[in-house]
Amino acid sequence: MTSSLVTPKATLGGFKSKLLALAALVLLAGCSANPIYTTTGIVLSNYSEGEATPYVMQTSDTRMACSLGEGLDPLLYSFSRVTSAPDSTGSMLMLLAANCAEYDAWEEELRYLRADYQGNVSAAKDARESMKRLNAQVAQRRYQSFQRAMNAYDYDPSAENADCPFLFEDQDELTFMLGLLTGMQSIVNDANSGAMAGVPRNIAPQAERAAQCLDNEKWGGLPNAIRSLVWLLIPDTQPSLAPDPWRVFKDSSRLGIESGLRASMALEAVAAETFGRPDVLEDVLKRYVESEDRFEVREEYRLVDKIAGEVMVFTSDKYWTANYGYRTPQRFFGQLSEERPGEETEVMDLDSLL
Repeated sequence: MTSSLVTPKATLGGFKSKLLALAALVLLAGCSANPIYTTTGIVLSNYSEGEATPYVMQTSDTRMACSLGEGLDPLLYSFSRVTSAPDSTGSMLMLLAANCAEYDAWEEELRYLRADYQGNVSAAKDARESMKRLNAQVAQRRYQSFQRAMNAYDYDPSAENADCPFLFEDQDELTFMLGLLTGMQSIVNDANSGAMAGVPRNIAPQAERAAQCLDNEKWGGLPNAIRSLVWLLIPDTQPSLAPDPWRVFKDSSRLGIESGLRASMALEAVAAETFGRPDVLEDVLKRYVESEDRFEVREEYRLVDKIAGEVMVFTSDKYWTANYGYRTPQRFFGQLSEERPGEETEVMDLDSLL
């Protein structure tokens, strides 16, 4: 009897009610989840910028720092699906991640130089191809770091007569400046890869203009060092009354020592190696070694100086490996041969290595 009262219309109405209730539950579930993700993303981004990045900048373990960049960047940017992309922090993280790939590229380049020195053609070809692929990865990451740094401060480097961005704190200035530096480095890495990454070359003059937005003395001559590198890469960008780029590099390196941030010295060494100036390379390596006795690092940017030091060692190792088949002996770091005035060349005792 009761079953006869359940009409098709009533059944359909009940089904619709259940469907609407289910849809409401789904919507409520989505609404309850997304705010959590958004809040988590904001908290993580703020923590990374306010605590993690300054902490890492004060450390001296460059490998640990680059691992942080590789590990944290994908996690942080996964939250950009539900909140704004944290480009300021992201630029620094991608910069660190690029360093990891560059360390591998360095080792492959030294392997290539050793094989070439020994006349091992197949090993040299293999190492060179591996080096090119890694340089492409470095270039891609550094170009992305450059783009994020520009986006973080709403700065369009391609715009004519672009106004300087508002950089409220030192951390903002550092992020913007390192973004310009990584942009320049991405061009060099792409060239070393055989243009596999396709980094646009027009970011060089853009970086030259943007570097003028920064206080050169405050940042250890690095802004002018960036400009000098552009002048060497694209001579037409050099102002008519500007001094010789190599003089600017040397003055920038002096400011770097005085300000506790020797990144400009590393850039001078890279430029000397890139443009075939072993005289400049030996001079800047010597000045770097001599600075150790009186140098006081800026504690808040210790990592930047440590990375610069690793670049100095690598440029030296690259020269020594190409010319002698092995890395720079520690006691000869700061010069490009084992010869010293009034001193006989050290003869290595191979038996002591066994």
